[in-house]
Amino acid sequence: MGFFPSRDRVPSITTEQVIAALSTVQEPELGGDLVSRKMIKDVTIEGSRVAFTVELTTPACPLKDQIQAECEAAVRTIAGVTEVAIEFTANVRRNAGIPEQEAISGVAHVLAVAAGKGGVGKSTVAANLAIALAQEGARVGLLDADIYGPSVPIMFGLRDKGQPPVYQTEAGEPMIIPFEQHGIKLISVGFLVDESQPVIWRGPMVSQMLRQFIRNVAWEPLDYLVVDMPPGTGDVALTLAQSLPLAGALIVTTPQTVATADVVKAIQMFNRVNVPVLGIVENMAYFVAPDTGTRYNIFGTGGAAHLAVSHDLPVLGEIPLGMMIREGGDSGMPAVLSDMPDAYAESFRQLARQVAARISVLAFV
Repeated sequence: MGFFPSRDRVPSITTEQVIAALSTVQEPELGGDLVSRKMIKDVTIEGSRVAFTVELTTPACPLKDQIQAECEAAVRTIAGVTEVAIEFTANVRRNAGIPEQEAISGVAHVLAVAAGKGGVGKSTVAANLAIALAQEGARVGLLDADIYGPSVPIMFGLRDKGQPPVYQTEAGEPMIIPFEQHGIKLISVGFLVDESQPVIWRGPMVSQMLRQFIRNVAWEPLDYLVVDMPPGTGDVALTLAQSLPLAGALIVTTPQTVATADVVKAIQMFNRVNVPVLGIVENMAYFVAPDTGTRYNIFGTGGAAHLAVSHDLPVLGEIPLGMMIREGGDSGMPAVLSDMPDAYAESFRQLARQVAARISVLAFV
């Protein structure tokens, strides 16, 4: 009888084992395990290699690396596994708390970017936030609702674009086709009126125009529609807050006391119309001199942090002062598209991830 040397047998890995291992991984923000939340898709096993897809609630998930590390560690506890391959997709689900009849067709979430007063960089934050969300893989639109001071045409390099095209639906209703730039769908009153002419409209005309921008623009499909709100808490801002199906509001301020005092009014306005305030972003938080690296708190310090504590809200981002942020807005290339150090692109991306995470949590409440 011949002698054959024994070989180590690789244990057979089953899908059930993989699912059981992944059921120990918790969703770090929503709670519950990934399997129960139906976030694990397409498990495949080839010998000692295990592959699967994790379906996130937003492509801008700030904890993606943590989820990946914990999933890999869990699967590697299975005997015989030598390789783990993980892909990520995202399914941005609409907030179930918003009635279907109030939702904008094909838009999962509407986000208001607001400020208690002008001059704090609200439009700069809105533009860069929208692009940052798109860079993370989301489908994004930007509605410039600042009728009296539209800035989107300039900030996106479309000031000479003219009026957007319009088509008729089968029901005979006119629909505006938004312009697209830097991966963002855009609409603004600045596309409809000469920028050298003031917009001298009374409240009813403004409200009618905004209703058209909400209901008569071919937005879909979008994961996020970012609305650059008019500054303050006047009639137009209040009407928008009441009529838009808002997933939440992001409040922009600078550190100085005069700005943070007005933020309180904006927070109270959204509270009164039952719109959740996602958090605060402190713009122009500080300046770092490019020649010396010295940090200067030009507008003071601690304003956003004080507001956050007094209103039980998170500070979702701090955006420094940077020459490239200003130059990018004037040139039609927002700062988040730049790799220059004083563009602070990563600060805008981190803000986008935090905002997306907050919206996802609210969507599952």
